[in-house]
Amino acid sequence: MKKEYINIGFGSIVSAGKIVALISPDSAPIKRLVTVARDQERLIDATFGRRTRSVIIMESGQVVLSAIQTDTLGRRLYDFNETDYQCELEDEAVQSTEYDSAVEET
Repeated sequence: MKKEYINIGFGSIVSAGKIVALISPDSAPIKRLVTVARDQERLIDATFGRRTRSVIIMESGQVVLSAIQTDTLGRRLYDFNETDYQCELEDEAVQSTEYDSAVEET
């Protein structure tokens, strides 16, 4: 079964297919990015008052803050992509089997 969302902590989830980047919040350029997103009302703070450990950039331009480590979110996203890839392989195998069956019947 294909997952469409990943947990970013404390009951918050985001669409895995819409994530552009997972970034550590420690550098000055990323801190400026967060400040600009806050000023433009594109910031979603999902830290629930905890320390920001990851910055997630979404396709829509929204910036999401998470209290979960970037590495942990990266693994969750990797698992999502692996699941998606496995589903594609299974679909191709089913289509191939159906084609082979149709060819044998003729």
